[in-house]
Amino acid sequence: MKPIKLPKEQRDLITENIRAYFEAERGETIGHLAADNLLEFFLKELGPAIYNGALSDCRTLAVQRMQSLEEDIY
Repeated sequence: MKPIKLPKEQRDLITENIRAYFEAERGETIGHLAADNLLEFFLKELGPAIYNGALSDCRTLAVQRMQSLEEDIY
């Protein structure tokens, strides 16, 4: 699976949110590079699971809609 690429603006916003989280919840100050590295780690580790879950949800929805369409036709 290809690595997940985020637009720069979105990546910067998430990185700043990570920094704010560390400050608020842990009382730690981390730099932009550390927050960006953490984001990259989460994208690699969680990205595929989230992506596959979303695909599964889409498949389920498509099957439900096809069944509904079949019922409408009959």
